[in-house]
Amino acid sequence: MTTRRTLLHSAIGGLALAGTGLAGRLAQAALPQGTLDSQRLESLPGKQPLLKRSYRPPNYESPPAAFAQDITPNDQFFVRWHLMNIPQVDAREWRLSIGGDAASNAVEFTLEQLRGEFEPVEVVAVCQCAGNRRGLSEPHVPGVQWGNGAVGNARWRGVRLRDLLARAGLARDAVEIAFAGGDLPALEATPQFVKSIPTWKAVDENTLVAYEMNGAPLPHWNGYPARLVVPGWAATYWTKQVSSIQALGRPLSGFWMSTAYRIPKGKYPLIDRFVSQESDASMPVTEILVNSMITSHSDGQRCAAGRPVVVAGLAWDGGSGIREVEVSIDEGRSWRSAELAPSLGRYSFRGWRYAFTPHARGPQGVMARASSLQGSTQTMELIFNASGYHNNVAQRVALQVV
Repeated sequence: MTTRRTLLHSAIGGLALAGTGLAGRLAQAALPQGTLDSQRLESLPGKQPLLKRSYRPPNYESPPAAFAQDITPNDQFFVRWHLMNIPQVDAREWRLSIGGDAASNAVEFTLEQLRGEFEPVEVVAVCQCAGNRRGLSEPHVPGVQWGNGAVGNARWRGVRLRDLLARAGLARDAVEIAFAGGDLPALEATPQFVKSIPTWKAVDENTLVAYEMNGAPLPHWNGYPARLVVPGWAATYWTKQVSSIQALGRPLSGFWMSTAYRIPKGKYPLIDRFVSQESDASMPVTEILVNSMITSHSDGQRCAAGRPVVVAGLAWDGGSGIREVEVSIDEGRSWRSAELAPSLGRYSFRGWRYAFTPHARGPQGVMARASSLQGSTQTMELIFNASGYHNNVAQRVALQVV
């Protein structure tokens, strides 16, 4: 019998496979049983039902239905917070302060000023938690046990961060730009969530302080009234309810920079470097690795022998753009190019589709992998790290031909 738990397991865990060879290696990736036992579809105010991963802080994953199109609907967009207390912000009272030791003066803006005094800019960009698919790590690692849904794509509208920094008189020797958001810890000993990005990334024309998402004000759960948007980089830098921006003449220290969101140095094919935060052994998570997912089918889904099957999905990377998506229907022995949908921009999801006709009844594996314009391709086996970051293993779905 197909229960809701079985359905969620197959759609979100997605990779509990049997077999040998390549399929056997991919079979190791499955959500922990405890995660499956505790997950449930729940509605936050203003959201359609999402998959609950934790209550405090609120962490909710987008269900498979959210990825039926290139743009993720606001009410199905995943929710990720680090600290427990998420204030309800009155936009009339909200202020964004900008200063720091690498700025010549301190300035402050209201939301109305952001909307009225600066050129509005839009960018379509993927927001992806660095720990997306952490729950599929093998061996399993601690942290929020995300499946495939801690990612979404939206049309963000706001103000270029560099325009705001110019008002504060950004110094030429500014090393990093730091951000503080609205979420607060339950205990005084818990460090406030403060992140920084290198100045070169902060002044990029696509880095925004956004106040709209898909043509509407930001949802409360996604950072209302304003958040940082850092296209191509992991969502840990996309500070929600941003209230303070500081230009720094030296690297930011603290738990969220020096300890959290770090990976072994030199282990991943990263182009964007955050050199001021690197150590001899580790470096911070930066750009999103090339990735894809199959959105049209889930494990166990039936299809008819002798009739065409159209497999579809989404692909994305850190901003170079998607060059190709390939599909295999013979356990990786051969690959064929999928048809790519029109591009919405280099930071966006890119849709793809592939049609084939199965003839033999029984199990039918379908695998997909994406390649970026910079030359990176999804891995076939997990590159492990102890925090579960950067899982971009090619996905496999097991269909049942009848």
